[in-house]
Amino acid sequence: MSKPSIPKGTRDFGPKVMVRRNWIFATIRSVFERYGFEPIETPAMENLSTLTGKYGEEGDQLIFKILNNGDFLTKADTAALEAKDSKKLSFSISKKALRYDLTVPFARFVVMNQHAIPFPFKRYQIQPVWRGDRPGKGRYQEFFQCDADVVGSDALLHEVEFVRIFDEALSSLGIPEFNIVLNNRKVLAGIAEVAGASEKLTDLTVAIDKLDKIGREKVEEELVNRGISRDQIVKLEPLFGMEGTPLEVLQQLEQHLENSEIGKKGVEELRYVVNYVDDLGLNNATLVLDPTLARGLNYYTGAIFEVKVPESPVGSICGGGRYDDLTGIFGLKNMSGVGISFGADRIYDVLEHFDLFPSQAATSTQLLFVNFGEAEENYCMKLAQRLRGEGIRTEVYAENAKMKKQMKYADDKAIPFVALIGEDEMNSNTITVKNMESGNQEKVDFEGLLSYFG
Repeated sequence: MSKPSIPKGTRDFGPKVMVRRNWIFATIRSVFERYGFEPIETPAMENLSTLTGKYGEEGDQLIFKILNNGDFLTKADTAALEAKDSKKLSFSISKKALRYDLTVPFARFVVMNQHAIPFPFKRYQIQPVWRGDRPGKGRYQEFFQCDADVVGSDALLHEVEFVRIFDEALSSLGIPEFNIVLNNRKVLAGIAEVAGASEKLTDLTVAIDKLDKIGREKVEEELVNRGISRDQIVKLEPLFGMEGTPLEVLQQLEQHLENSEIGKKGVEELRYVVNYVDDLGLNNATLVLDPTLARGLNYYTGAIFEVKVPESPVGSICGGGRYDDLTGIFGLKNMSGVGISFGADRIYDVLEHFDLFPSQAATSTQLLFVNFGEAEENYCMKLAQRLRGEGIRTEVYAENAKMKKQMKYADDKAIPFVALIGEDEMNSNTITVKNMESGNQEKVDFEGLLSYFG
């Protein structure tokens, strides 16, 4: 019999990892809720037609399609089958797909529920998504996203608040230093216009979105392959050399885009966000303005965000942007939206790489009662019930096993405190508490025991 396995790009999560993941989710969720966002969930499956055409050509190729139920070949496109045209064939044998992200399903949700939700509608969503990427470090085929979106408002104040949400959530997770990278698709449209390549905007953004991964020379090669001339690429060169503080980069952009109305509009929107964020201040984040940031998703129309941690083993850990016309593709026009996404799996990898997980994110049980026998067990069970009522995660060892075995159990589960109650403790209404890290022991009453857990 072959050994059981799981698909590449997917993972099992044991208790220790799940405690840490749940801590990440809870931290992000608490920040979302402080800013007035409400939770929703959508199905793991969407109609294939809902997802196709929303992520660009490369994104569409990464969508996991689900074969139709039953004998799916009976309704297959025979011409496509004979021609081995998998792209055409897939639409006749697959009507559903696993969701690629949470944003497009959210847009579909808004359109279907537009008469039952208040606008502006602020939602957050923490669920898994699936992409057919090549598995690698920080890149999985199944992973969680933690999204927050606002639809029904074109106010740039939402962009400002999303910068603050990035800062507050990641600072609360203990990441000491990170960059919130900002750009605007109108700026990119203006750059394409100045270069005389407006009709190639999508090709331009798909190519320069790979700048960090493949470098400038390879990006220029891809631009040529996508039909952008060498003369046009020369006019794009100022884009690659803009550096400095956000305000300094804005000044360079203003000069470069002085003859582009859409470009100037993008600069104006960026200036609003930069000035507001500067006035409010940030905790651990640094705001960076990068005119080469493209985020190659077709639906972005305004501000775009990415968050990166210096010296990180993975790429960006968060992203997002404004998508003024996303709901329009589902029939709901003039509904502006903006949203962000936290890559929980990449955040986990960063916290683990830099050893940033706090002790409270390392264990599920806070206190274990050692079991010395029937009478002691009954006494401890009553105390454990009181402690659980106080919100303290408590266990009673289930059998009168050797002390070494019970202590090993506490060590294996990284339980920080062990309570030892024998005849003396029961007679004096005290509890002997052992700190498993330091080895120190002391006798306390019930109130003293509560003080260990603040």
